[in-house]
Amino acid sequence: MQPALDSADRAGASSTQRLARSVAAYAVLVGLPAALVLLVLHAGAGLPAATGVAAPAAASGSSAFDLGRLVAQIVVIVGAARLLGALARRVGQPRVVGEMAAGLLLGPSALGLAAPGVARALFPPESLGFVNSLAQVGVLLFMFVVGIDLDLAELRRRGHAALVTSHASIIAPLLLGSALALLLYGRYAPAGVPFASFALFMGAAMSVTAFPVLARILEERGMTGSPLGIVAIACAAIDDVTAWCILAAVVLVARAEGAAPLLATLAGTAAYLVVMFTAGRALLARLAARAARDEAGIEGFLAVVMLLALGSAWVTEWIGVHALFGAFLVGALLPKSSPAVAALTSRLRDLMVVLLLPLFFAFTGLRTTLTLISGAQAWALCLLVLLVAVAGKLGGSALAARVSGMSWRDALSLGALMNTRGLMELVILNVGLDIGVLSPPLFAMMVVMALVTTALTTPLLNSLQDGRKIAHAR
Repeated sequence: MQPALDSADRAGASSTQRLARSVAAYAVLVGLPAALVLLVLHAGAGLPAATGVAAPAAASGSSAFDLGRLVAQIVVIVGAARLLGALARRVGQPRVVGEMAAGLLLGPSALGLAAPGVARALFPPESLGFVNSLAQVGVLLFMFVVGIDLDLAELRRRGHAALVTSHASIIAPLLLGSALALLLYGRYAPAGVPFASFALFMGAAMSVTAFPVLARILEERGMTGSPLGIVAIACAAIDDVTAWCILAAVVLVARAEGAAPLLATLAGTAAYLVVMFTAGRALLARLAARAARDEAGIEGFLAVVMLLALGSAWVTEWIGVHALFGAFLVGALLPKSSPAVAALTSRLRDLMVVLLLPLFFAFTGLRTTLTLISGAQAWALCLLVLLVAVAGKLGGSALAARVSGMSWRDALSLGALMNTRGLMELVILNVGLDIGVLSPPLFAMMVVMALVTTALTTPLLNSLQDGRKIAHAR
């Protein structure tokens, strides 16, 4: 009897030791950097007010709708996206890398320089509002599908095991991004933007991971069920939820004018979340169950869920957060096991991939002027932005994973996967430009960073995983 008791005592002691190590690792890898972020914000509060260029105003001029021009724009955008996406796949890159590059090539940084007359005829500033409207609908649908892809139940089962790694992979780039803001604030922040909003946005933008790209890479490489794949999926899911919460807070602070509107937005957000996680979740489950029983009801289910997603997006925009969060949450609360939800996702995904997301890439490219990164100093700062992004995300993830017990190879592979930013980064950057937290030159630098970090994933992962070719992913 005594040996059994001794074994139980040893098991209990071992469990206590593991818990103590996890708590200590969390305190060092997350708690300490969080305290340093507060110190950075305190130091930045004493900086002179930003005098950088203002965020761009909406395009002025005639707003007459020209259907022929819009159709021509869509043909050129979709054609360029498909062509460069296919070329990206041929060289082993995710399709999204080619589509992001296509957006840049159609903008003032390439077409505008090589053939200004063609660029002016095809994309006159007064016509871009219509492209933007379609692009924004595409992004709302994209965030809705990202929410569907995020399995909250699976996240609860596996999330705590990846919590230290995930939060370390958020706090490290958040710290480095906010520290970089001390250098960039005076010259590259739009005039009048408070340092805290600018620094937190820079940190949030450095922290994001392209969850859909990462998930597709793992799936097509056959790594979804591997220990590395399981940790990567859990970390990316926690990362995206945490980064979007940080971004929501930044948007909320940036948009609120005074304490009263801020408190009203906070109260509205709290009430919205309570309703969505109770009545909203129950309603979505009931609708999915009814549609699953009646295949003919899929179309009606799609219509109702789309109305709920867009209505939720309108509510979050109205209360002062952002429409993207409302669409994302409806997707996240849908029951993942329902065949009706799977049918809905398959119908939406093709429309987004082929038509709407290329419009968003093109609109982002049309807003990006790489010539604003002018001179050796500006390009040196652009390189610094890239290095900070990679060091924070890849380095923070790899270090935390190594401390958690992974081998260096798997830890660095996890860091390479977490460093994938893709479309999620462009969504965040466009939000920053829209709310006036980013200036056009810094927006251009961050777009370059998003493209390069996404393109780095394939060669890094191949070199770390015995040179086996990574499957093509979106």
